[in-house]
Amino acid sequence: MRILHTSDWHIGRTFHGHSTLAALAEVLDALVAQVRSHDVDVVIVAGDVFDSATPAAGAYTLLDEALLALHETGATVIMTSGNHDSIARLGFHSRLLREGIHVLTDPAGIATPVTVRDAHGPVHFFGIPYLEPAIVRQHWSDGADAGDQPPVLRTQAQVMHHAMSLVRDGMTAHEGRSVAIAHCFAAGVEVTDGLEREVRQGGLDMVPLSSFDGPDYVALGHIHGRQQLSDRVRYSGAPLHYSFGEQHKERGSWLVDLDADGLAAVEWLALPVPRALVTLTGTLDEILCDANAARHADHWVCAVYTDAVPQHEPMRRLRERFPFCALVQHQPEGADAGDERSYSERLRSAITDVERIEAFLMHVRAGQGATPHEAELIRDVLDDRVRAEALV
Repeated sequence: MRILHTSDWHIGRTFHGHSTLAALAEVLDALVAQVRSHDVDVVIVAGDVFDSATPAAGAYTLLDEALLALHETGATVIMTSGNHDSIARLGFHSRLLREGIHVLTDPAGIATPVTVRDAHGPVHFFGIPYLEPAIVRQHWSDGADAGDQPPVLRTQAQVMHHAMSLVRDGMTAHEGRSVAIAHCFAAGVEVTDGLEREVRQGGLDMVPLSSFDGPDYVALGHIHGRQQLSDRVRYSGAPLHYSFGEQHKERGSWLVDLDADGLAAVEWLALPVPRALVTLTGTLDEILCDANAARHADHWVCAVYTDAVPQHEPMRRLRERFPFCALVQHQPEGADAGDERSYSERLRSAITDVERIEAFLMHVRAGQGATPHEAELIRDVLDDRVRAEALV
């Protein structure tokens, strides 16, 4: 059996205020073409189908078109919910979907698989929706013995441990090969700063790799870059770049082959990037040079300019050269990182007017105070004020 493992479509997400629907549609068209050309039997979407619990109409339209195109290839589609999804909205039409499309959002059904057969017999797919401990703890124990008081499930690690025990119960009841699908942080992953929502407290909610023992393959979602935790436990990442922090991470899916004995092979299938991302660093004039403009005119651009002082209308000037400049940041070169006091703390400690002005300049210039020439001008202005007041 041939399986395509994808996740984190985040339909409806914006990129620095820009819609991503058209770009995602282009990438999903390429994914459908891969399903057809590689004779994929089952397509897995491991959570975060939508980016919001209340998607706009256009997001539903894109999902409907993608599911219809995948269905027309003859592949079975199995989707689970992620932390961005609304279980009620994603699962509402699950009973009305056409044969071969399965949306798994109910924690009560974890032990009941979707079964797909090939020449070697059945393959059982166990879908684990994103599990919020506060919601599921009232229904589950942590495998306590009869008569014992079950411990309270407080962390992702605990609820995922219990969910996987239900999967293993289902494997015992349904003989054959098996695949688990989940949406969580697993031990050993590298996250993208500021992107993947923190669903752990310290390290307590990092799900141990041993929790996923049992199935022939575990398809994980939630991390936006592809990662291999073991031969049989992997993240596929998102099909589209949603942050400049992801710009160097390849986009794609895992192509997974199962033979009669279980996992046989895994291959990475890269997806196209509709618009490349680039971060340009230097003075504003250096960033705006002709060479950069020619090379990156069609790219999403993050400009980090290092001029000592903020420049006038930097975004307007950047977009004249880079129509798709999405983000501009001012990070003065050589800024003093040693003084970590806040502006209010610096101001309270200032005694003279010179020190108050210096505190203000360090605040607006990211830690860089007055230059020697500016300091001289400041002293001259303050001296003029003192002389003028003396004449009143």
